[in-house]
Amino acid sequence: MTSWIRFQSSEGGVGFGVLEDDSIAEYTGDMFGDAQPTGARRNLKDVKLLSPCVPSKVVALWNNFYALAEKLGKAPPTHPLFLIKPPMSVIGPDEPIRRPKAYSGKIAYEGELGIVIGKRCSDVSEDEAEQYIFGYTCINDVTAIELLNEDPNFAQWCRAKGFDTFSCIGPVIRPRADFDWRAAHVKTHLDETERQNYPLSDMIFTPAQQVSLISQDMTLMPGDVIAIGTSVGVGSIKDGSSVTVSIDGIGSLSNVLSARV
Repeated sequence: MTSWIRFQSSEGGVGFGVLEDDSIAEYTGDMFGDAQPTGARRNLKDVKLLSPCVPSKVVALWNNFYALAEKLGKAPPTHPLFLIKPPMSVIGPDEPIRRPKAYSGKIAYEGELGIVIGKRCSDVSEDEAEQYIFGYTCINDVTAIELLNEDPNFAQWCRAKGFDTFSCIGPVIRPRADFDWRAAHVKTHLDETERQNYPLSDMIFTPAQQVSLISQDMTLMPGDVIAIGTSVGVGSIKDGSSVTVSIDGIGSLSNVLSARV
């Protein structure tokens, strides 16, 4: 099965390609357009993996799982509830989550599936939406949780979730045709302890519904990511602890929360 990745070579250049066992078949052009194999190969151990795409925005959903809605006492929404995370918040596998210098409060993890958009998408129907999904990836949607309601007059979702390094994405993009989200679980480990293990089949809005409805609110561009929301088991991270988000068929994404410097 195909897995698309982006990488930084030992020479410092950035490339992309298809992961094949322990090597990378390099491509040129546009991952979401005219990607062509170069014939060159690289050993996986000789490169640094980057976030597998460079989104212009991350659309992050809230209350999109029945189990969490029940736990919180919330009714299922009639339209996806979301916020926008900036591109500067995106990091890849094994990159550190940096604690904001001016913030000493709790930082939370949320293990999630990410939808990667493959082509410009605006006002599409649910029936059309599948063809705009390039593939799927793992996300850790990080939150400076004590900032959310710091001002009682305004919930600061974008500020709390938009810090640099607060959108961990990777390690690969699994193409839509190669991934059955209905059969998959999201598992999140904090250090060695499993904290989340929930079925994606419990989603309130399916990936196609999310793409369709969100595209009616804004144009989605190639490489944009929809973080589909999380379920039960969200918790806080101590400085120096690692969070690993794993989804069968995609892989595992690990990042460590670094202390302020």
